[in-house]
Amino acid sequence: MNRIHRIASVFPQQKQLMSNRLLILAVAVLGMVFVRAAEAKEQPNILFIFTDDHTRQALSAYNHPFKLVQTPNLDRIAKEGMLFERCLVPNPICGPSRAVILTGKYSHQNGFYRNGNRFNGAQQTFPKLLQKSGYQTAVIGKWHLESNPTGFDHWHILPGQGIYYNPPMIRDGERVKHEGYVTDLITDFSIEWLKNRDKSKPFMLMSQHKAPHREWAPNLKHLGWNKDRKFPEPETLFDDYSGRGRAEREQDMTLAKTFTARDAKLEAHPSLTSEQRKIWDAYYEPLNEEFRKANLKGKELVQWRYQRYMHDYLGTILAVDESVGRLLKYLEDEGLADNTIVIYSSDQGFYLGEHGWFDKRWIYEESLTTPLLVRWPGVTKPGSRSKEMVSVLDFPETFLETAGVPIPADMQGRSLVPILQGSTPKDWRKSFYFHYYEFPGAHSVRKHYGVVTDRYKLFHFYEPEMNYWTLIDRQKDPHELKNVYGEKSYAKIQKELHSELTRLRTELKVPAQDAPDSITPTTRRPTE
Repeated sequence: MNRIHRIASVFPQQKQLMSNRLLILAVAVLGMVFVRAAEAKEQPNILFIFTDDHTRQALSAYNHPFKLVQTPNLDRIAKEGMLFERCLVPNPICGPSRAVILTGKYSHQNGFYRNGNRFNGAQQTFPKLLQKSGYQTAVIGKWHLESNPTGFDHWHILPGQGIYYNPPMIRDGERVKHEGYVTDLITDFSIEWLKNRDKSKPFMLMSQHKAPHREWAPNLKHLGWNKDRKFPEPETLFDDYSGRGRAEREQDMTLAKTFTARDAKLEAHPSLTSEQRKIWDAYYEPLNEEFRKANLKGKELVQWRYQRYMHDYLGTILAVDESVGRLLKYLEDEGLADNTIVIYSSDQGFYLGEHGWFDKRWIYEESLTTPLLVRWPGVTKPGSRSKEMVSVLDFPETFLETAGVPIPADMQGRSLVPILQGSTPKDWRKSFYFHYYEFPGAHSVRKHYGVVTDRYKLFHFYEPEMNYWTLIDRQKDPHELKNVYGEKSYAKIQKELHSELTRLRTELKVPAQDAPDSITPTTRRPTE
């Protein structure tokens, strides 16, 4: 009996112990549910502000020695986040760069090699993946991919290149006409969408500007913004291309030969209204009359064109900077700033008279590199800078990781999240693959591919009639004026770079022969 009593007295204690354990387990499970729910609510919003042809020389946070223009709102993103000193592009031209960002894949993988191709919107893109994970998505502004956007809840885009004044646009498939300046309008529509979005979901907005693309037409209120300042001329404005090959000499993108009357504003923009035309003429016509009387030629003509170019190109940047300020203010006013990642970048760099050029397309530094500023409150240390070799190829992987969405294995970039958190992975890239395809095409820059490291560039102009290698030592030759390929003192590094280039082409599955779509613009029109 005593044994039975002992067992009976223990059983209620065991029963109570089991109840306590079940209660603890239940609380733990509920806690996990609440934590996951909280995490879901804390998925950050993503504001991606993207421009066309904005070079680092024209963003004051990059400290160009000429101090060409002040961009306080853009600088604020750098001050409150991270500035990347060397963000590279795989294919430095408008459409292909955008396709890389959507897919996280090189041109030979996403199928968009050159302007005039048509983006296959059926393929995997990061906006589609964010949509599936609960994000509300929109793209507003420049698209330049021929096919209609997919993966977006809302799209309001410029057809083709778009125009600066009174631009037609396409809003969710419907053509509409707007009056005003394109940078202001894209900002207006971006803020309008933010105001009217589904506020129960995190958002991803791509606010994409035409500026500062050619023909570099400033907002009319910014005409004369530089107050007749004479901009310093780059050392290589009158480069004769000696020390390099035929491709550099035979391009068609110089201020001396390629700059048109429309570029120089000797002709008014045809889309101006009569009232806008009065403002335009009041500024440009007196200057143009002086120019006509001067009858400039040779070096003096190039210098005049350079000054006009700088006024106009940099003038478009002023409106972009104002636009960024308006978007940042909206985030603050609505209490969204703390949970919104703001990314600013451009599709590639641009030449501001270096080597006598405007435009882009080359593996040379001004074209290869693009601005990248990221503000991520609570994660990225304010005022930080990164010297790591990063790329627009890394953007979609970064967006996905910040949203907690798995990164597909077939994407070819890497997430920047560790760097933004202040800890660069030990195996971060030390080399980068580059490939430009658009020849024949605008500006006649020849096809070339190559490998880029912190110090060197090895690249190959690979067409039968233009077949040669170039090796650049940026440390000894910062202006990239001399091809040292074949010199004995570079034999070892040349061999190493060839090996690295082969490795990258193999790893990235670059075909030995260019695809047909890389040779001529795509003419087929697949179903959207």
